[in-house]
Amino acid sequence: MAQILINRGIKTPKDIYDFLNPKTSDLSDPFELRGLKTAVERVKEAVKRGEKVLVHGDYDADGLSATTILVYVLKEIGLDVSYFIPNRITHGYGFNLAGVEKAKELGVKLIITVDCGITSFEAVALSQKEGIDVIITDHHEPHIGQQLSVLCQSTTHGESGVKNQKFLLPDALVIINPKVSHPQSPLSSLSGAGIAFKFAQALDITSHGSCEMSTSLFDLAAIGTIADVIPIIGENRILVKEGLRLIEDGVRQGLRALKKISGIDEREVKSGLLPFTVIPRINAAGRASDASNVVRLLLTDSEDEATALSSWLDGLNTERQRIEEEVRLEALYKLENKGVRSAIVLSAEGWHPGIIGIVASRIVETFYRPAFIISIEGHTAIGSARSIPPFDIYEGLAGCRELLTGFGGHKQAAGFRLSTDDIPSFEEKINRIVEETLIESDFTPSLEIDADVNLSHINFNLMKELKLLEPFGVGNPVPLLGSKGLEVLRPRVVGNNHLKMKLRQRSQSLDAIGFDMGSFFERLEVSTMIDAAFTPSINEWQGGRCLQLNLKAFRPSL
Repeated sequence: MAQILINRGIKTPKDIYDFLNPKTSDLSDPFELRGLKTAVERVKEAVKRGEKVLVHGDYDADGLSATTILVYVLKEIGLDVSYFIPNRITHGYGFNLAGVEKAKELGVKLIITVDCGITSFEAVALSQKEGIDVIITDHHEPHIGQQLSVLCQSTTHGESGVKNQKFLLPDALVIINPKVSHPQSPLSSLSGAGIAFKFAQALDITSHGSCEMSTSLFDLAAIGTIADVIPIIGENRILVKEGLRLIEDGVRQGLRALKKISGIDEREVKSGLLPFTVIPRINAAGRASDASNVVRLLLTDSEDEATALSSWLDGLNTERQRIEEEVRLEALYKLENKGVRSAIVLSAEGWHPGIIGIVASRIVETFYRPAFIISIEGHTAIGSARSIPPFDIYEGLAGCRELLTGFGGHKQAAGFRLSTDDIPSFEEKINRIVEETLIESDFTPSLEIDADVNLSHINFNLMKELKLLEPFGVGNPVPLLGSKGLEVLRPRVVGNNHLKMKLRQRSQSLDAIGFDMGSFFERLEVSTMIDAAFTPSINEWQGGRCLQLNLKAFRPSL
């Protein structure tokens, strides 16, 4: 346990205590986020004037959670609030002209974006022309350039901003994005829902003098944080821990219904469980239908409505899985014919734009190369990119900006648009960038083992200690342990290509399973002594509990 904490940079008694005991009292003051004070003042003006407000969200789980948070809190303080979630196919990503048209139609005087807007220059300019103020809250990377639309908020409104950094920013009333204002701060790792939560906290403090109302929103902040694969450290660790508790207690009708339809209503809710159950169903709406219904689901107090909407999402998710498999197989066939390069670029007409991001992730998992999957529709194309840790895919796309009509995202995941005619040039350019950026060893996945242990060290007391490290995720992964000189007993393939065996070291033996590792069975017939990397777990089956090692990798014993 001590070795694991040290490896993760948690060394002093205070750091250890704070990490093992995350408390809501340790959350930062929301007004530390530059721009939030101005935003709260503008919302107070809207309340006083009786103005209509539009929350403009995004169609993924982070954007939908963030939308729900802000809609809820704005209604609580007395505002007439509507929300708009763009359709992925019809409107495309982010705050764009469709959102402005919706605001005009509703007679809105203030638009607040969540999880989008940091590159929405045209939409912000049109809003200003229509007399509509825009508050941008986002966590995506801002464009960087030599010519500035707005250097920083301190040059226009005197309250927020960042010095010595040249960002291309929309000329909104205020921009709340810690990647602009706090690029080196832990706040820069907040998700879209995390920033919306801080906004809710600020409004709660201003309106009620405390954060009591906003504590009911931890579950939504947790969903957004986990879904967007945000580091679960610092502020996010507190948000996720508190949120998981609310999700497990089933206090929100919509999430309770989603747990039930996902088959996990009787299970302990952990951060690693949600990306395979609840979150894909939330994302399914944005991939294949109208994601606005997810906000309805997360806001409703009606059990019947929650049951109906969660069942609808479950059906969409099943259809999404079918389409995903079709596109994945087509992509693999294309890749087999053209060969694997440093960057994998695959394109075709008819690939569903809502599915290509998942397929890109699968390609990265299989080939450990940055992947760019592109859906063609006539003369235009939309792409989704996923990367490996050594390569910043946002910077890679920035290096191809002359070939793109738009792009945005993060270091490991991004989206982009381009002309169909420019796809071959893009493929050559992005491959050149990857080859110039990475070295040969970067294309080989590696595992970092937290501690070298003997099998005798693995017991129920250790499992109890490791549980204190939860919630796990990026920045705080499940501890990976290693052990050498293990004798393999009774190896066999079980279930859907899983490798099952017993491992023995001196007098101690434990069950082990390698999920989706059945293809490695033949290696064990040659070498019966191995070194292995694994995560220890407790397998509960038919009322019994036993220790089990989840294999991640192994090699012939050295």
